Amino acid sequence: MPIPEISPPELAARLAGPPDQRPLLLDVRFPEEHEQVALPGSVLIPLPDLEERASELERFRGHSVVVYCHHGIRSLDGAAYLRSLGIEAVSLRGGIDLYAHLVDPLLPRY
Repeated sequence: MPIPEISPPELAARLAGPPDQRPLLLDVRFPEEHEQVALPGSVLIPLPDLEERASELERFRGHSVVVYCHHGIRSLDGAAYLRSLGIEAVSLRGGIDLYAHLVDPLLPRY
């Protein structure tokens, strides 16, 4: 079953919406990538650490969650894992790189 994805413009529109309807953001990249550029308010849990840190994911339960990475590959795995736990998660199509290209060209790209 394919993992649902959200496009960068769709995410930007949701982040600009009412605060109670904004999704939570989970960054599954590595700390050095997150330090270079991150979406504001995102939580960093690197993909290899998700299972070990599963208890921290409970705060996402009951919320819409957008998982992102650099190009949108790792985030598919991260969203799949969250969905296996019963957490409503989608992957950011194209990752933060496409988000910077289409939505916010001031974000650093690497």
